[in-house]
Amino acid sequence: MLNSNELEVLQEDFDRDGFVHIKGFMTSDEIDEMEERVNCFIRDVAPSLPKSIAMYVDFANPTSLKQIECLDKYDQYFSSLTTSSKITGLAKALLHDDIVPKGVHYFSKPPGLSKATPPHQDGYYFCLTPNEAATVWLPLDDMDERNGAITYVAGSHKKGVLSHEASYVLGFSQGVASDHPSEFGREVVCRVKRGDCLVHHSLMIHSAEANASSDRQRRAVSSVYYAKRAQVDPELQRLYKESVERQREALIGQT
Repeated sequence: MLNSNELEVLQEDFDRDGFVHIKGFMTSDEIDEMEERVNCFIRDVAPSLPKSIAMYVDFANPTSLKQIECLDKYDQYFSSLTTSSKITGLAKALLHDDIVPKGVHYFSKPPGLSKATPPHQDGYYFCLTPNEAATVWLPLDDMDERNGAITYVAGSHKKGVLSHEASYVLGFSQGVASDHPSEFGREVVCRVKRGDCLVHHSLMIHSAEANASSDRQRRAVSSVYYAKRAQVDPELQRLYKESVERQREALIGQT
């Protein structure tokens, strides 16, 4: 567990930059158990889930799994992860508020099959007022530029909710409507080790390149928390859903 002095430093960094990188956040036993639970979920549960929940680059190829939504709804281990004091204590400190757990998700970029993740703000999907939330991101593998490390745009969380447009990337329907996200802040590539932790604000612009390696995995588990003061805005949510539906119809029209 982080002590009060460590949390205070992280708060300052998070408030300034919109993200923090905590090395060695998870113990070896903790990250080993998480990996085992993920593997069991993929083997036993994922095949029966709807395509909108368990997303594959190629649904005929089980090795192409790229994303699973809301593991906590289907498995007690991931449900308990949302209330882990180690994780919730960090999220509460960084958001300066009590928190509301909003789901545990799995992300993968299979080598040779993945696409780049477009620059985006999670908060655009969340439709919150005020847009105050945090994603706690736990890598199961070492990550660098070769296999798809996350790139943050430091300070971009202070720019508000930015315009997004259709990305046509599975699992990330919208991306920031800018060819140069660096106009909103300083780009930082986060090279992480298995067991590290990244936490980013809901308005942080972030992206990741495809996994260009031939044999390295790129897997992570994330847990999302809304600040208690944040509420879903029905009008923003309606507009977002309409945008997603237009994108879906455009994709259907191309087939």
